[in-house]
Amino acid sequence: MSQKLFTNIGQLVTNDPVHDGSMLGIIESAAILVDGEDVTWVGEEESAPKVDDDCIIDMYRKAVVPGFVDSHNHLIFAGDRSRDFQARMAGGEYAPRGIHYTVEQTRLAGENELRGNLAHLVSEARKSGTTTLEIKSGYGLNVAKEVMSLRLAQEVSEETTFLGAHIVPQEFLTAPDDYVDLVIGEMLDACAPYAKWIDVFCDRGAFTSEQTRKILSAGIAKGLMPRLHAHQLERGEGIAIGVEMGAASVDHISHVSDEDLQLLADSSTVATLLPGAEFSTRSPYPDARRFWDAGITVALATDCNPGSSFTNSMPFIMAVAVRDMFFTPEQALWSATAGGAAALRRSDIGRIAPGCRADFLLLDAPSYIHLAYRPGVQLIEQVWRNGSQLI
Repeated sequence: MSQKLFTNIGQLVTNDPVHDGSMLGIIESAAILVDGEDVTWVGEEESAPKVDDDCIIDMYRKAVVPGFVDSHNHLIFAGDRSRDFQARMAGGEYAPRGIHYTVEQTRLAGENELRGNLAHLVSEARKSGTTTLEIKSGYGLNVAKEVMSLRLAQEVSEETTFLGAHIVPQEFLTAPDDYVDLVIGEMLDACAPYAKWIDVFCDRGAFTSEQTRKILSAGIAKGLMPRLHAHQLERGEGIAIGVEMGAASVDHISHVSDEDLQLLADSSTVATLLPGAEFSTRSPYPDARRFWDAGITVALATDCNPGSSFTNSMPFIMAVAVRDMFFTPEQALWSATAGGAAALRRSDIGRIAPGCRADFLLLDAPSYIHLAYRPGVQLIEQVWRNGSQLI
């Protein structure tokens, strides 16, 4: 059955303002026509195209929203850092050095172990409503493991990111510039065929501004598109570098000045906020109102990783964003869908509109507001991706 008409939708969030003038583009009593993998028509149910009865799918007067676009993830790893979390909850501070342990465990793991762990995490994300996942390397930090990580990521996502510049590995701590040379030389040559993006962790304890520019420039020269971790632990030059180099997104950015916000507002670079990291490290949350008031495009992502944000639940991230970062429920949903799509420079996802990929969720709720209103409750009743039902 190539053609499907989804009817009896109580509330449809399209993210297309043409319908009601709002950022969410809400239609009450709606329908969606899908042909193959794509949406071909959206509107009020009474105006829906005629189809055969066996093509009609009832959505039970419940809410339908776009599939979540999770634009920042670290899913290729081995090992467990629950003791780090336990120590932080007892008063310890977060520091990037914990990444070294995950690198050690990832290097020891075989390909099948890493693939199995990845499959488990992707399955969790799908059940939580995520239909698009960006996946980074960055826990191998040698040529062989970085290539393996990206090959595995490419098996499950078209949004793959080379993060050889996650931190400087133990064996290069006394010669960090030698590691940068490896990243932009042999490692980049081997990894570029499997990656769409290049990323750098530009922050205290990771890579300097000069090193960041060097690595991003090398990746761009290889045809990769830039994105950036920055301003998580302290304010630095990451936003300025990201804007200067045309980064699709600068992520974390928990410590920002008014000047940083103006740079983002005057650019096409998305601000991706990652409240799971603040939640898991007991760090201060950034105030999202500053970003929205400045007119910046904002995305929300899970930052799923074993050290500082071990969740892949976008509904949880949205609830935290609303409760602790002063997002409105509308802003949180938009940022978790259309905002994530913007952070990946995609126009075919994050919306429900003709020409877009048929990625959407049926909620066990009458309204999208329940995603933040009922935290911790499984409200994802059905997951549709590329026009096929996954859940």
